[in-house]
Amino acid sequence: MYSSSCRLAIYLRMIYDCGVDRVMINLCQGFIQHGLGVDLVLNTVEGNSNLLSQFPPEVRVVDLKAHHQSKSLSDVMRYLKEECPQALLAAGHYSTEMAVIAKQLTRVPTRVVVSEHSAISKDAQSASWKESKRWIPLAARLTYPWADGVITVSQGVAQDLAKVTGLSVKDIQVIYNPVLTSNLLDKVKQPLDHPWFVPGEPPVILGVGRLEPQKDFANLIQAFARVRQIRPVRLMILGQGGEESKLKHLIHQLQLDDDVKMPGFVQNPYAYMTRSAVFALSSAWEGFGNVLVEAMAAGVPVVSTNCPSGPAEVLDNGRYGILVPVGDPEALAAAILDALAGDRRPVDASWLDQFTVEAVTQKYLNILDIPK
Repeated sequence: MYSSSCRLAIYLRMIYDCGVDRVMINLCQGFIQHGLGVDLVLNTVEGNSNLLSQFPPEVRVVDLKAHHQSKSLSDVMRYLKEECPQALLAAGHYSTEMAVIAKQLTRVPTRVVVSEHSAISKDAQSASWKESKRWIPLAARLTYPWADGVITVSQGVAQDLAKVTGLSVKDIQVIYNPVLTSNLLDKVKQPLDHPWFVPGEPPVILGVGRLEPQKDFANLIQAFARVRQIRPVRLMILGQGGEESKLKHLIHQLQLDDDVKMPGFVQNPYAYMTRSAVFALSSAWEGFGNVLVEAMAAGVPVVSTNCPSGPAEVLDNGRYGILVPVGDPEALAAAILDALAGDRRPVDASWLDQFTVEAVTQKYLNILDIPK
């Protein structure tokens, strides 16, 4: 156990209902189990999602009330000078950059570590020149060399970050996400009241994620249309986001309204996973792919695009799931049909151990250099 007087901080812009938030919830749980005090530092808590309530009650939420990113630097500096935590872990842009600059300007002894959860070159390429994320690679290149530690969630993200920032891959610590919690199996076993998941109904293909271009759910919907031409099947996509109306229009255009459901955000997607016939990830790019680990743990066959970066690493290069090319609905449909026909690729329990909260938390504590 670590000293209860030792406090560390996690700094995020806000909570968005995304994979990074779930990673931080699990890390907080792990840190607290080690006896540490934890501050969750947010630029603002206004408009935050339901996920904020899922952080452990022992976590102290610090609202900087910085409604504009331009104001956050002075607020982070003030927090560091007043609280001086042992270490600060920053995730998301431009929280990572602000954390590094604040440390340099205040000269506090706090160890500042930045964590990168996506291939930032891909994020920038997908943005217009007017969007702020277009400039993330430049901002990271200017600030990350000053960080006390740099973490990425996959080898692919590490290679991308090294190329963008000029950092050596040797100076980047790859730590897979802490996806598997002690209560995940309890959530898997929870009842699910939905008519599609009762005996005798057609098999359900499941997709989970934010409804954004990165996830390329249009690819999954087009693949599903091909699968449905061959056998009775249904598609459910859990999540919310800016692409919802566009995807619903595609569903209607392909005359799939009766066989595709998009119920939005759900508190317990694992109950859906374990009852689905196939889990499909159709992303154009990823940082890691938390949902792939969750699906493997839930025991559902997995089909995924072999996108940069994460899926090939998580699925051991196809040993634990079928990998297909990005943006190829015919290949995705063929893989789904293979999985429905019995291509299950069972997962060794030892493979999943590396994604547990216990294993990952210790790796974070090591790079945060928290003394016992």
